[in-house]
Amino acid sequence: MRESLEQRVLAMRAQREAESRRRRTRTITRRDGLRCEVVGMHGKGQWLLEFCGNDYLGLSRHPRVVAALRDGAQAHGAGATASHLVCGHTAAHDTLEHELADWLQAPRAVLFGSGFMANLAVVQAMLGVGDVCVQDKLNHASLIDAARLSGCALKRYPHADVDAAARQLAAHADGAALLASDGVFSMDGDIAPLRALADVARHQQAVLYVDDAHGIGVLGPNGRGSVAAAGLHVRDVPLQLVTFGKALGSYGAAVVGDEDLIAHLAETARPHIYTTALPPAQCVATLEAVRIARDGDDLRKQLQARIGQLREGAHARGLELMASDTAIQPMLCGSDARAMTMAVALEDQGYWVAPIRPPTVPEGQARLRITLSAAHTASDVDGLLDALAHAKEVVPA
Repeated sequence: MRESLEQRVLAMRAQREAESRRRRTRTITRRDGLRCEVVGMHGKGQWLLEFCGNDYLGLSRHPRVVAALRDGAQAHGAGATASHLVCGHTAAHDTLEHELADWLQAPRAVLFGSGFMANLAVVQAMLGVGDVCVQDKLNHASLIDAARLSGCALKRYPHADVDAAARQLAAHADGAALLASDGVFSMDGDIAPLRALADVARHQQAVLYVDDAHGIGVLGPNGRGSVAAAGLHVRDVPLQLVTFGKALGSYGAAVVGDEDLIAHLAETARPHIYTTALPPAQCVATLEAVRIARDGDDLRKQLQARIGQLREGAHARGLELMASDTAIQPMLCGSDARAMTMAVALEDQGYWVAPIRPPTVPEGQARLRITLSAAHTASDVDGLLDALAHAKEVVPA
């Protein structure tokens, strides 16, 4: 007898419940800067100070960005109405692509609806059967899914192990090769060894693709990301992912890089040609965010100050954070249940920090993923540190 999908789903849900791995959407009803009213399990709102978003420069509610979104909607309406290759590509899209390319010192950029779609586009448009995609084991899920869907051979090397990446490329000498890595790893907060990876890619005649979702706006000169921070250029990294929903506080993504590779994506990538373009108003808002980020050294200094404050304060209180110099500051909890209980203890004190559990992170490495913003104040961080110390006392290891 055929297996029931309904019964399978219920059994899988029960297993997730037993392992403390249920995932539930939290609804935000109101925002006031980084404070938000969140509907709890009992339907009541609770005000929490957010330390779990990716708004690293605080641009999502920046007055200039909000005003640009409003003006863009007045000028262009609510949506693009079609794909880029039909009639959805407006002057707002075109201007954003050109300014992104100029900012990141690359010949060309192409827009996508999200970072996930962009990663699917790059790998599927570039690789197929007989090719190989070599990736860091801690890469974002979208890169892994992209390689699987492309039909190429997917090889994953131990985290940040450049020698292992070189061996895997050398073992697959036929066909085309793409070496793909996050720039900043979203759950650990560490930075990829991009200069060494670029050397490997050059020696192995592979294209290096960097998913810089968490580096753009934050790292490097003028916020140009982890690639620029490593002193690399488009000849070293022919393809770089820029997402708009992190430091830029907006929505969508772009891939910037080599002229011919980007042109190929614009003409053939299924997630680009078979979906409606980003709303033009969103592009106008993102463009304003890019301009702020380019000149945002003061915002980056504020963010670095909060990062240093958190790490120093954690050390003083005996709180162990993972090794990270970025806005992502994880605190290992070990078991899934302890991560959940710690998160609840923080909420009871008015702080919202996301518990991250497998399969997002490896087994036994559940954690609190603390994220910082230039919009956080020194007193915000001090309060979180005190709350973390209290949570550690009341939740047994």
